[in-house]
Amino acid sequence: MNDVRVRRLCDREEITWILNEYCNALDRMDLPRLCALFTEDCLVQYGPEEWLQSRGAAALEQSLARMWRWARTSHHLSNVQVEFTNDDKANARSYVHAWHERPDGSTATVMGRYHDRFVRQAAGWRIAERRMVMTGSDSGFEVNIDRFERIPAPEGWRPPAGAAGR
Repeated sequence: MNDVRVRRLCDREEITWILNEYCNALDRMDLPRLCALFTEDCLVQYGPEEWLQSRGAAALEQSLARMWRWARTSHHLSNVQVEFTNDDKANARSYVHAWHERPDGSTATVMGRYHDRFVRQAAGWRIAERRMVMTGSDSGFEVNIDRFERIPAPEGWRPPAGAAGR
């Protein structure tokens, strides 16, 4: 294996670790730790409304304080894909399944994708931009997160007879 390939594997592992550490820090509500995973001037968009967007790590920490409204959360990450644009920049996509419990015991679950832009800094890889899109949710989840856009069905496509709703 050549040095470039080994470096890319190590970079991919570090980026995946940061994505997983984000979930860990958010579930623990360790917001300073979570925000240290981002660049100081990061841009984070969880939805179209202003209160779901942050510019800068300090603003992100203030914005995510809204998560204290949940008694518990459990964020699960999968399907991580990393594409390097050069030695110090990468784009990553990952799936998230996030369960939330309110103090009264009711729950809300959202599924979605994180679209991240990473940059390598002196301290290592950091998230410079994050956009979340929602692929689905249960009826308990009421936050307006941008919807994931699917490719439309081919023109004239119909479900097979008897398959509707299955």
